[in-house]
This record gives sequence, structure tokens and C-alpha cells, in this order.
Amino acid sequence: MKRAVALFAAVALAGCGTSANSGSQNLAEGKTFTMSVGADPGSLDPALTVLSVARQVGRFLYGRLIERTSSGEIVAGLAEKWDATVTTATFTLRQGITCADGAPLTAADVAANITFVGDPKNNSPLAGLQVAPGTTATADEATRTVTVTSGAPDAFLLTNVGTLPIVCAKGLGDRALLAKGEQGTGMFTVSEIVPNDHYTLVRRKDFAWGPGDWEKDQQGLPEKVVVRVIANETTAVNLLLSGQLTAATVAGPDQERLLGQKLDHVDTATPLGTLWFNQAAGHPGQDPAVRRALVQGLDLAQVGKVLTNGKGRPSKSLVTVEPRPCTTDNVGPNLPAFDKTAAAGALDSAGWRAGSDGVRSKDGTPLSVKLLQPTVLGPTLTSAAELIQQAWQAIGVRVEIQPVDAAGVNQTLFGTGAWDVSMAPVTLSLPSQLVPFASGPVPPQGVNFAHITNAEFASESKQAASLAGAQGCEHWGKAEAALVREAGLVPYFDAVVPTFVKGARFTISDSVDPASIRMLAS
Repeated sequence: MKRAVALFAAVALAGCGTSANSGSQNLAEGKTFTMSVGADPGSLDPALTVLSVARQVGRFLYGRLIERTSSGEIVAGLAEKWDATVTTATFTLRQGITCADGAPLTAADVAANITFVGDPKNNSPLAGLQVAPGTTATADEATRTVTVTSGAPDAFLLTNVGTLPIVCAKGLGDRALLAKGEQGTGMFTVSEIVPNDHYTLVRRKDFAWGPGDWEKDQQGLPEKVVVRVIANETTAVNLLLSGQLTAATVAGPDQERLLGQKLDHVDTATPLGTLWFNQAAGHPGQDPAVRRALVQGLDLAQVGKVLTNGKGRPSKSLVTVEPRPCTTDNVGPNLPAFDKTAAAGALDSAGWRAGSDGVRSKDGTPLSVKLLQPTVLGPTLTSAAELIQQAWQAIGVRVEIQPVDAAGVNQTLFGTGAWDVSMAPVTLSLPSQLVPFASGPVPPQGVNFAHITNAEFASESKQAASLAGAQGCEHWGKAEAALVREAGLVPYFDAVVPTFVKGARFTISDSVDPASIRMLAS
């Protein structure tokens, strides 16, 4: 099965952020909110993609059972009441929820959404990531109640199931409609799609099931949302400054122009500096000694500063989306210290002999690494990749940089497997979301694309999953630390990425929250 990895804003499925606020400016009616994304979303079927840009667009189209505030409080979404343990959950729907075509949303529809993702035969990439395989749901229409039975203990069952995008019955029967963004339960509907150019969404005037006590008759709500596909950040910044965009996320050096003009912005963190080592047979990363030597041969603080233009911070965890349920530093104490001499010695101890043309195995095979570098994340990744290449070449390793776009990353990681080290980040909002990436089935059956096998991670994460919420943080921390110590997965530097806004205000909770957008008078 073809899988899609969510790049950069990746798998932030249930996190929260802060708000962009332009003070006390007057609210404006009848305006269009225009935002940019770096790549085309492709299919918008929310149960069959984890691509971040698709989920950003889908946030406008598909409602969720619960929502979370920036402080972590759970509030009503499609559901007005809820309860959960690590194995079961119940949700009672609000009255009067309708689909984009006016049909009522039933408890059975919601149950079918959840069961579809949980059924392994449907190959949903959310299975094992957001919903445990084998998870089922039943409905009681009389009480508008959906009862969920998890396929495995899930410490964050309420949040994971509660934030699944919910689609309507016709979409469940014909998923081609969902691929086009139809049959939604959210605040907007699709009116036009021009692939690789723009997506136009129109606000539903009957939408009344926004987060918490949100009311539909409010000033400043946008009439339309236009999502423009703009791969070049410089172009996006120019359009924002000229008033042709309302919001743009800018990770690269162009953000200096906007900061200089004191534009409002919302900041989110992501582990942009992340190294995955392919541990499949036949790859250098299969040997933990080689992995550790490669990490030891890097000045990760220097690489991180180049990667983030000096605006990042050392990673503490792969979970960066606030509010983090667990706050310990699982990275810093477990990374091998930068020491080129020790790195070269470690390779020698692992059987790689130094020569005039680099290090080689006993049979004369050179130590060669294919470094996968996503191009969609901006020019600083190119500079960081070149710095990594130079550092590894200095200890005798041959390094080939492979620049690839988003589709190429997906195909390489989940298809060909022709890579040794990947720079593609995966951003998480819950520690449980790391489990399918760092254990279990490999592609095409699963998303463990690095072929990681770590007994301590598996044991500790299993214990953590049996404890609700933050009760399992000690075990989640030990699990992540075990990966870093073995250098199978190394988050080393977080980017603090601003989304700039001009002429509006909004809140980010894993992506722009549609219900929070307020348009401002010029």
C-alpha cells in the first residue's frame, strides 16, 4: 500500500498553538481569508492521508468530535459529552448537525468513520497512528451516543479518536467524493479545485457546532477561504506583503523581511532537525555502532543553527506541539557528544578500516551513505545537508545527497527504500503517535519506514499505553530515550516556525483553526 508521510507539520493531529492577534482593530464582514501551502494536497480523503497540507485543508471541511484549547482543555466539537478510559470511549453528539449537502449526521455515520479507520483491510494510514488497529464503534441513535472499543490500550484514546475528521454517509459509500473534499461536517465546503494552484472553500451559514460554546452569528467570519499552492517562500512573502495573501508559514530566511515589518505571527515548533537511519538489511545503519559513529561525527548544534537560521533550539523530544503531555528532555542526555576522533575510532572498532580514499570494510567495500534531503522544507535543509556531508566525509564516509520533493520522499521512504539517512521530520503532538513509526510493520504493511527494532522502546511504550494520559510519561520518556541512545532516530534541533498574518487573526491548533479566524477592517 502506498503511504504518505506528513512532512514538516507532519502528524500534529491533536495539538494546540497560540493566536495571532492584531489588537483591537474592527472586524470586517464578507472578506476572503487566503493562505498559502507549500505543496498540492492531493486527495482530501481524511481517513486515507497523513500529508500535512491535505490535513490543513481538511480541517476546514471535516468536523471533529472534540476540540482542544491552547491550554489543553478539551471542549465540545461534534460531540457535546464524552468519557474515556484507555480501552473504551463514549461520545454523545450535539443535536442538529448536518452534512455539507444538508443531510443529518447520525451516530451510525460517526461510528462507521471510526470503524473504517480501525479495520486493517481498509489500509488507513491513521490505523496504528491515531487509532489502534481493530478499533470498532457502535451507535445508539436514540441517545445520539457512539461507543468506541479500542483495538489496543491507548493512553490518549479520547484525544486520538475524538480528533478524527468525521465525514458523512455518502462519502463513506463513495470515497471518491471525499478525495475531492465533499461530504464534510466542517465549517466550509469546496467550491473549486485547481490542482497545484488553488482550492476555494465557502463558509456554511448553518454551521453551529464550533468549538465549545462557539456561536455561528459572529462578526468577522470569512465568507471564503482560498488555499493557494505556492512552493516558493519568497513568492509567498511577496504576495503577503502586497495583500494577496492573508497568512503564510515561512520557515526560511524570508521571514526576516516580515519580522522587520513587525507583522503579526503565530509560532509553532517542529523537530526540523531530525535524522532517521535505515536499519534494513544491507544498509550501513543496520549496525548500531555505525549509527552512533555517524551521530558522534556531527556537530549537531552547528547543523541545527544552520538549519534554523540561528532561531531554533535543541530538541527535547519528537513531541513539540503544545501543550505537551510529557515534558522531560529525552534527547540531550542521550545523544553521543560531538567528537570526530572518537567517531573515527568507533568506525574502526566496528570493522571499517581507514585508508587514503575513505573507510572500507574488510572486503574493500566503501562506507557509503545516501542522505535523503526534502526540498519542500526550504533552502536551509540544503545547507544543512551539505554540512552533514562535509562532516561525514571528514571521517572517511562517502555521502551522496539525494534532494527530493514531497512525492519523492513518500516514494523513497515507503516505496523503494533506497536511502540510508533521512532528514524528513515527523512532528507529533502525542508520544503515542511515535509508536507506529518506531516499531511494528514496515512498508507496505506499516509506517515503520526506518525498519526500527528496539526492544526497550517496544516494552516501555507498551507499558505507557496502559496508563491514561500523563500517568504514562515516565515510560514514554524512557521509550524515546532508548531510540536516541541507539541512534536509530535522532531529533536534534527544533525550528520555531512563524505563520505570518495580515488583515486577520486566528488560533493555530495543529493547523489554522477555521472557527477562530476573524477578518479585520483595512
